[in-house]
Amino acid sequence: MIAIENLHKSYGKLQVLRNVSVEFSPGKVVSIIGPNGAGKTTLSKCILGMVLPDSGEIKIDGQSVLGKHAYRSQIGYMPQIGRYPENMKIRQVIEMIRDIRKDAKEVDEELIGLYSLKEIDEKRMGALSGGTKQKVSAALAFMFNPRILILDEPTAGLDPIAAEILKSKILKEKKRGKLILITSHIMSEIEEVADEVLCLVDGSIKFYETIPDLKAHTQEERLSRAVAKIMNEGYHP
Repeated sequence: MIAIENLHKSYGKLQVLRNVSVEFSPGKVVSIIGPNGAGKTTLSKCILGMVLPDSGEIKIDGQSVLGKHAYRSQIGYMPQIGRYPENMKIRQVIEMIRDIRKDAKEVDEELIGLYSLKEIDEKRMGALSGGTKQKVSAALAFMFNPRILILDEPTAGLDPIAAEILKSKILKEKKRGKLILITSHIMSEIEEVADEVLCLVDGSIKFYETIPDLKAHTQEERLSRAVAKIMNEGYHP
């Protein structure tokens, strides 16, 4: 579904992505991990068209997306920190996005219901807690039945019940054949929802493996210990 070939990105002298080549298949949850500054968010933003790579190619279904815009309607994006006009009400934000995406054939309001957003939709965005803003961001990401979801630290700020609702939604959408990319530092949550783990270090791919293969190669039962062993011992699967 997504093929990335020889992607490079620098900001001045700082190389953020170095020759990244990877393919992501539909019906999978892929967790993108790595230290702070490893290039995780930059890679996501290149796929979204929010950042232009210096060189390389990004293809969806075999078609290059660089410099194009229409493909973005296939992607739902949940930023780590959603930034919204503070004076707008929840209802107005949802209506605005629905108006922008008025060509969408299907609208999924499941998370709006599960998070009881309609009961508080007259509240202004500037008055919301970080966790409630995350709920709004999650609802908007899934709302237009996208084929691809990119979720940046999606459970950050969510209470345990809200986090469980989101994880259940992720697994449900995976079963519908969607590709879901998640950046996260929480290994226990990754283990619950992800099929594969892509690890970036200094802008390069350290490894890209299924979770069972990672555990088998490192002879560890827990994903956190398997990843730590690879990172600390310079082990290569």
